[in-house]
Amino acid sequence: MNRSPRAPIIKNDSAFQVWKPRKRQEGGQVRSKHTVNPYNTGVFGSLKDLGDNPWLVLGGGGLKGISEVGVLRALSEAGIRPAGIVGTSIGSLIGAFAASDMDWKDMWDIALAMDKQDVVQLNRRVVWINGIRQRSVFQGATLRDYFSKILPENGWEAMKIPLLINAVDLGDGSTEWFGIGGRLDVSLADAVYASSALPVFYPPLEVDGRAFVDGGTSHPLALQRAHEAGASSIIGVDVGAGETGDVESILEQGMLAVHQRIFAIMTWRRRQELVAEWDGPPLIYIRPQLEGYGTFDFDSVEYFLEEGYCAARKALSG
Repeated sequence: MNRSPRAPIIKNDSAFQVWKPRKRQEGGQVRSKHTVNPYNTGVFGSLKDLGDNPWLVLGGGGLKGISEVGVLRALSEAGIRPAGIVGTSIGSLIGAFAASDMDWKDMWDIALAMDKQDVVQLNRRVVWINGIRQRSVFQGATLRDYFSKILPENGWEAMKIPLLINAVDLGDGSTEWFGIGGRLDVSLADAVYASSALPVFYPPLEVDGRAFVDGGTSHPLALQRAHEAGASSIIGVDVGAGETGDVESILEQGMLAVHQRIFAIMTWRRRQELVAEWDGPPLIYIRPQLEGYGTFDFDSVEYFLEEGYCAARKALSG
């Protein structure tokens, strides 16, 4: 498929102003005035606003989240080490790498070596045995085994930086937090799996009679959790799908693509509102140019890495 030329990253124009928290006034909350960049990409904020050791918030977006490795490369080169990390979905995986002080070069190598068979294996019961009543299209064990293989063997004990991972309780819709300040009775690999268990595609993680699914269902970019954890400044990386989709292509791909698009629309609106109304600590918001790429686009991993790096360098140049 032909890609449109890469759209420019716009910084500090009318849509992306350098942003600092505004004081609350009597009678209500003063909101920031961010709007959506027409290219569905961009940055706002300034490096000088961050101070020392900002928290890093890594959002979810399927394989597009590999671009967060590129962001970590740029942060490393700028001498920025996060004081804490909040990760959602694939952001929980990349966040666990970073929290264990893994070098970005090793993350880069893992990303390039990733094979489709490592994370995607069809649940054959969907085809042969009453498919519509099966829990998922793909087998969960394949993805969980892969996470166990690439994450530190000693799990939570290997975390050198505070890490928080979110998942959603399928029963009551509440958010469950794993890691520092949350549950530690679930292995790191299982917590990452729970946060990444995209509904319909992967089965939930079942723990003590509860079932957990993708954290992006409720908090696709958990800026507020970093604020609650005491962050004095935040770098937020948004790698989720944008507001537009190719309807013809979606319909041609069938009901899974339609489901995925609906999920994308809902999470896009939540992220949009969150950033537009943000009144927490100073924030650098980074959104790499990922529009038009699929959730499982294994052919574009190298592009994701480079695009995340370029977007973060742009953000940190101010």
